[in-house]
Amino acid sequence: MVVLSESPQENVERGLTPQMHAEDSAQIANDHRMPIDPRVRARVSATLPACRAVVAARVHAPAHAWRLFRALQIRNFAGELLDERATIERSARAAGLDPEELFEWERDPVVLDQLAEDMRLARQPLAAARALDHTLANWSGGRRFSSPSFELCRRADDVRIAVPGFQPFAAYDVIAANLLPAVDRRPNPTSVEEVLAWAGEPLATQEVAVVCDIPFEEARAELGRVAVEWRMGADGLWALSAPP
Repeated sequence: MVVLSESPQENVERGLTPQMHAEDSAQIANDHRMPIDPRVRARVSATLPACRAVVAARVHAPAHAWRLFRALQIRNFAGELLDERATIERSARAAGLDPEELFEWERDPVVLDQLAEDMRLARQPLAAARALDHTLANWSGGRRFSSPSFELCRRADDVRIAVPGFQPFAAYDVIAANLLPAVDRRPNPTSVEEVLAWAGEPLATQEVAVVCDIPFEEARAELGRVAVEWRMGADGLWALSAPP
């Protein structure tokens, strides 16, 4: 968890405005064909509360942590404010967590220590990431990983690979093959319906298109025949039944 901002006021002091955020969201949606509502929000939300919630789930309910992270991403893309309690509550329920229990976990010193360590590591990119400086971002102490970025580690021998910034799917595919050459690959999906059933959660058109290795327009047409769309911005998320 990078923690881009700890309070809304911090965004104001950096000169970030709701209009700028809306323009950035529209650009990301266009560049990456992802469903993002580009409407101007009341303010630019702080990311600390959502980051703390994800770390709390990672410590106390690790099986639910990724689902919470994904739910928060989706609600952020839909236009909700990440630092509002209601947003985190709805995301927790979508991830199968009790919101009140999650908020209690957030006070755990272990959670706070791990969050601080996440922030520290995000601000100390690996040498390979520094070689790709254009993918990094500024902070008051120097350069940090931008969002999204990955550090992939093979635990058996502690081989670490940095994947900073936005990268095409093929980059992750090649890295995974090098880190885990003996792992069996799943057969290619035969339909968009198979992908949605495998995911078990709503997916964006572009996500399905990449997994199926088909054009965006073809994926959207196929999804329209078998799935229900939750519209966000210029596109949407798809599920075999109506999303929550």
